[in-house]
Amino acid sequence: MSSGPDNFPGNPAAGGAQAPGPAPSAPAVSAAHPPLTGSKLAIGTVALSLATFMNVLDSSIANVSIPSIAGDLGVSPDQGTWVITSFGVANAISVPLTGWLTRRFGQVQLFIGSIVLFVIASFLCALAPSLSLLILFRVLQGAVAGPMIPLSQSLLLASYPRERAGSALAAWSITTLVAPVAGPLVGGWITDNISWPWIFYINIPVGIGAALVTWMIYHRRETPRQKVPVDGIGLGLLVLWVGSLQIMLDKGKDLDWFNSPQIVALACVSGVTFLVFLIWELTEEHPIVDLALFRRRNFWVATLALTCAYGLYFGNVVLLPLWLQQYMGYTATLAGLVLAPVGILAIVLTPLVGRNLERVDPRVLVTTSFIVFALVLFMRARFNTDATIGTLLLPTIIQGAAMAAFFIPLMSITLGGLPPERIPAASGLSNFARITAGAFGTSLTTTLWDRRATLHHAQLVEHLDRGSATTAQALSQMHAGGLGPGQSHAILERLVESQAVMLSADDIFYASAIIFLGLIALIWIARPVRSGGGGTAASSGAH
Repeated sequence: MSSGPDNFPGNPAAGGAQAPGPAPSAPAVSAAHPPLTGSKLAIGTVALSLATFMNVLDSSIANVSIPSIAGDLGVSPDQGTWVITSFGVANAISVPLTGWLTRRFGQVQLFIGSIVLFVIASFLCALAPSLSLLILFRVLQGAVAGPMIPLSQSLLLASYPRERAGSALAAWSITTLVAPVAGPLVGGWITDNISWPWIFYINIPVGIGAALVTWMIYHRRETPRQKVPVDGIGLGLLVLWVGSLQIMLDKGKDLDWFNSPQIVALACVSGVTFLVFLIWELTEEHPIVDLALFRRRNFWVATLALTCAYGLYFGNVVLLPLWLQQYMGYTATLAGLVLAPVGILAIVLTPLVGRNLERVDPRVLVTTSFIVFALVLFMRARFNTDATIGTLLLPTIIQGAAMAAFFIPLMSITLGGLPPERIPAASGLSNFARITAGAFGTSLTTTLWDRRATLHHAQLVEHLDRGSATTAQALSQMHAGGLGPGQSHAILERLVESQAVMLSADDIFYASAIIFLGLIALIWIARPVRSGGGGTAASSGAH
């Protein structure tokens, strides 16, 4: 057993007195700020969750509004996508700074400041008269949003007794599950029925309410502040490598990846500055990012598992509606509704997972989640162009069970045994990995989809060129129906393209399922953070 962070009170192995119903995967609660109770706990949970919901919602709400935004501001839809990219780049850069900013300003002050600045940036986005100003304000919005999600986790965990940490994570997890699904639906409805600026205006009342309630409940629970020197070189390197990587991922598909000098240059800048960043931060006395967290076995295992699994999940979430809209004739709203039922089982089961977290090894729950994800993807790998709405909905509904057992146990392993002052840094790094994985998963999935579709198209056309009886019969029937040779071959080409795209999507679904099953071995490298039946803790895996 290592000393230090794992030796918190209540861990018998550390020599402390055993608390009733211990929750070893939770961080120790600061003695200066005991857990909240009663209405304060309930209202505080709602306020923190609303802030998280607003933040996550804004990362996806603009996706379906890009054509309207581009049209109103007089730019092309391709230029309009920078409204999404600018937020993502700024957010990815600011998230890992949470630990350093917390030491400098305190958790409560930083959290409330982030909400207030987010509201101001949202108001400016809604008023933006040009694309350049909208992008500028989205950069501001993404930058100030960075600390909100990690700090909402940290403040929630400090609000609950240690044995109820699972319930705290469950409350946080529900918001992160519902918001990405609600974003496109809400954004589409607002854009169609009101106007696109209102996707930003709606943040104002939500943000003001969350900030006021958080201040009333938490202002006396501020964490200690330190005048930590600014690691300017580390910050500059972070901006360079994360910004270059994010832009490379966003533009790679459009520029044909490494056939483009621009993508090659971005990859070189990102790779070199990343290596320099690692060396600098590991040797700096006051690093801007606490990379020492990766010395903890459970932290790096859970973060790597989260990164791989979320990248797979998010890539497939992007792929499915693209296929439905572009090749199956679904509207954006109907495609969104196909994805929406994922929240049903997730919302129902997430509180149950949270309440029972101290009784069940989180590794078992994560394993269950990965198996269900694999099952869902195997089901989708059997989709064809005749798939009915019921066929499409069934795996989506089942996927909700996988989501319920995904975030909470992984965060439990990630944050297990950490002292309260290190939770913002750990949560920030973990969420940074998740955000980056989502971008990487999207780019990789859409690129592979195109390339596999091209391969399948060539194979199908080669088969048709052999003059098969089936092809001859199909052309004969179309000719008999009054279609000319050109029309018949055009219809046949569309059928071939549709089949090629479907086969390509099936390939990705199948490969993703296999990778999910492979990730099960990774999660069992982590040390146990529970004993059976909610008894005493084993090591929470520091080193």
